[in-house]
Amino acid sequence: MSVLSGRGALVTGGSRGIGRAVVERLTGDGAEVVFCYEHSEEAARQVAKETGAHAVRADLGDEDDLERLFAEAEARLPGLDILVNNAALSLQKPLTDITGDDYERVFAVNTRAVFLATQWAGRVMRDDGRIITISSLNTQVPAPGLMLYCGSKGAVEQFAKVASRELGGRGITVNVVSSGATDTDMLRGANPPEALEVTASFTALQRLGRPGDVAAVVAFLAGPDGRWVTGHNVHATGGLFV
Repeated sequence: MSVLSGRGALVTGGSRGIGRAVVERLTGDGAEVVFCYEHSEEAARQVAKETGAHAVRADLGDEDDLERLFAEAEARLPGLDILVNNAALSLQKPLTDITGDDYERVFAVNTRAVFLATQWAGRVMRDDGRIITISSLNTQVPAPGLMLYCGSKGAVEQFAKVASRELGGRGITVNVVSSGATDTDMLRGANPPEALEVTASFTALQRLGRPGDVAAVVAFLAGPDGRWVTGHNVHATGGLFV
């Protein structure tokens, strides 16, 4: 029997990058998975076809879409046992150029949606469940132009610490996985190849991370062997800046 057989999982942002790798890993471990996407419809269909997961189109900045996503997950899954808050926006702008709309959009997706999803999970999740939020090493190693991204991710790290205390009595663990430089479309779209080579050289393992590397950490926390780990921020960075 697979380690996650009979377990139900919701993964936000599951069509590409780390989210896709998480969907692939959780379904491979036996979980029934619902995941959402916003723009990458073709990729989402491919993930659904390959894994058997169910794809739902949703704008996580829209509370009506969030409610629809939650309702679909409750209808499709045997129960909610695992929530992976993965979806996020990364906006790179100098402080003086950031607009009010920029702020509202980034925090709506990266922070408010994580809060609402975690709150929903706290209400409907079965005992001994798992809540895992993907954050970033950038909250520890901030970079110019990433004020909104770092701020929004720092907030959800605190959400997890408090939620772990509130939900622990039901055996629900709540953790954060902070990824380092992971080889995704988002990373390559924001950095020239030479910068990525330098970054890889700064890791202890001398390479960029792969989405599957981060998904493996998520799978550990989501599985039975992660039952005694809660309230933690696990750095999946290959030793970057350590």
